[in-house]
Amino acid sequence: MKLRAWSAAAACGAVLVLAAAAWSPAGTYIRSLGDGELRAAMAASDADQSLLDQIRKQAPGRSVPPIDASVDRWFRAIPGYEGREVDVEASYRATLQRPEDGLTFRYKPVAPAKKLADFPLEPVYKGNPAKPAASLMINVAWGNEYLEPMLETLRRSGVKATFFLDGSWLKRYPELALRIKEGGHEIGNHAYTHPDMSKLGEAEQKSQIERTSSLIEQTLGVKSLYFAPPSGSFNALTVKTAREQGMTTVLWTLDTVDWMKPRPEAVLAKISRGLKPGSLVLMHPTYASSQALQGIIDSAKQKGLVLGPVSQTLSEARLDGSVESGR
Repeated sequence: MKLRAWSAAAACGAVLVLAAAAWSPAGTYIRSLGDGELRAAMAASDADQSLLDQIRKQAPGRSVPPIDASVDRWFRAIPGYEGREVDVEASYRATLQRPEDGLTFRYKPVAPAKKLADFPLEPVYKGNPAKPAASLMINVAWGNEYLEPMLETLRRSGVKATFFLDGSWLKRYPELALRIKEGGHEIGNHAYTHPDMSKLGEAEQKSQIERTSSLIEQTLGVKSLYFAPPSGSFNALTVKTAREQGMTTVLWTLDTVDWMKPRPEAVLAKISRGLKPGSLVLMHPTYASSQALQGIIDSAKQKGLVLGPVSQTLSEARLDGSVESGR
C-alpha cells in the first residue's frame, strides 16, 4: 500500500511539475531545464516503476509458507517454523543503493498459525525438520572430570549447548555450574536427586523441579525454560508440573548412551549417522562423549546444521538470515 501511494504521489507530482511549468512563478525555472532534462526525469520515474514491477513479479516465487506446530504420534509436539515473504519496499530501497548488484531482495517473516505454545501439555523430542538446526543436551549429575574438556571443545568450536543440571550436583559444585553459564550455554532443569519422575506423586514431582529451579536462579541468576526428566522417565503429571513452573518437558532424538561406556568412535558413528535437522542429542560428561564431541560438531557442520541451544532449535524463528537480508 505504501508503495502504491508513493507511485501515485509521484505521478501527481509530475502533473504538478508540468502545470507549474505552464503557469506558476516557478515556470520560468522549470522551462529553463529544457525538454531533454524533463524527458530524463520522466524516464527515471519509468525506470523506478519498472524496478518495482520486477520485484513484485519475482516475489511470489521467493516466498516460503510457514509450517504450523503439530503433534506427532511418536515425537509428540513438533515446533512450527516461520515462512518468509519478499518485503517489496525494502527490496526496492536495497536495489537502488547498489544497482550494480542487480535485484537485491529483503524478506520479512510469516508466523505460523499454530505454535509450540499451543500444545502446553505435550513433551518435545525434536525440532522442526525444515529448520537446519540441532542441539546438544548435556545432562549433568556426575562426571566433573570431563566437564572442562567438553567446555573447551565447545568454546573452541563456537558452539553453545544446553546443560541440564541436577539440583544436588549444582548445590555441591556451584563453581563448575558458573563456568558453564560463563561459557554462554543455556541452563536447563534435571530435577534435584535424579529420581524416576514417573513413580513420584504430585507433591514430590513439584518439589524435585521447584527446588532445582530455585537453586538455578539463586546460584546462576537465570530461569530455566526446559525440564529434562532423569533417565527420560516421566508421565503426564510430569509434563503438567513442569509447565506450571514455566518449563517445557524436553527429551532427546538421539542418545549417545555414553553412560554404558561405549567406545568414542562408536558414539561418533552413531550420532553422525542419525543427525538430521531438528535433532536433540543427549550426552553426559563422560570419556566417550568428551572424545567424540569434536567429531559430532564437525559432522553437524558438514551436514549444514547450525548447532545451538535447545531454545534455538525449538524456536519457530528462521536461521538462514533471509528475514534481514538475502537475494
